Amino acid sequence: MELVRNPKDFLAGLLFMAFGIAALVLSHSYEIGEASRMGPGYFPRVLGILLLGFGAILSLRGLRPTMEPQPQWQWRPLAIVLLGVGVFSLAPWLGVILTSVLLVFISSSASQEFRWKEALVSGAIQAVAVVAIFIYGLGMPLPIWPFFVGGGQ
Repeated sequence: MELVRNPKDFLAGLLFMAFGIAALVLSHSYEIGEASRMGPGYFPRVLGILLLGFGAILSLRGLRPTMEPQPQWQWRPLAIVLLGVGVFSLAPWLGVILTSVLLVFISSSASQEFRWKEALVSGAIQAVAVVAIFIYGLGMPLPIWPFFVGGGQ
């Protein structure tokens, strides 16, 4: 009889607990302070404890029997989404507008419910948001347009 009945929940819980332990270990030398006057170690420790707790609960849920069959691991969607992120890393040469649209379009194609019109609209909305937030709001020095169109802001 298999002990782990829902490996997705179990492994996600272990990942949460690993990040919780990392937060606790990395913040052990910081002063905690108190709730009314928090020190630099207060938030990382509270976050680490919460992550440990949520991770434990999630891992225990992974041991509970489930009635629904677990899907098989799919490599194709993972590869397609990673390809989209890789294309977005070309933003310094292709500009953030084109790479934002390509990121959403390529990543959306990983789904079986892919519709190219919806992906293009979502990509355009993301491109506008990226330009507004990162270039104009935060002042990041990234080109808006591809180098072959002018590449500048």
